[in-house]
Amino acid sequence: MKKLFIAAMLFVGIASFAQDMDQKPSREGRERMTPEERNEKQLQKLTSELNLDASQQAQVKQLLADRSAKAEKFREARKEKKDSNTKPTAAEKAAFKKQMEDEVAANDAKMKSILKADQYTKWKSLQEERKDKMKDKMKERREDKI
Repeated sequence: MKKLFIAAMLFVGIASFAQDMDQKPSREGRERMTPEERNEKQLQKLTSELNLDASQQAQVKQLLADRSAKAEKFREARKEKKDSNTKPTAAEKAAFKKQMEDEVAANDAKMKSILKADQYTKWKSLQEERKDKMKDKMKERREDKI
């Protein structure tokens, strides 16, 4: 009887451990969205969170499309550099960082011109929340690797 009980407990323990391992979603299993789908999803989310009107939606949609096109260009240039096995110099890294900061500032200014004051402050707070969430996720990943 003891052996049966121990075997049952061992089985339950292994089964629960196996379920825990499956709980973490894998990146490979997810389907990639097209840039248009990502933009549309982001527009819907911003519309519901900030209560955008039709005119604002059109302007934000254009802004998202421009931003994703620029991001794709940056990605392609970075991929070419990586494929050619040339590491960027410190000056190139600094220039790229400056360019990214300029892009963020330009995007911020455009959003400020599109949104009303209360919508803009809410958008900025949502961005800060997302930034904090991403920092926490990155911290978790680093801890998991150790």
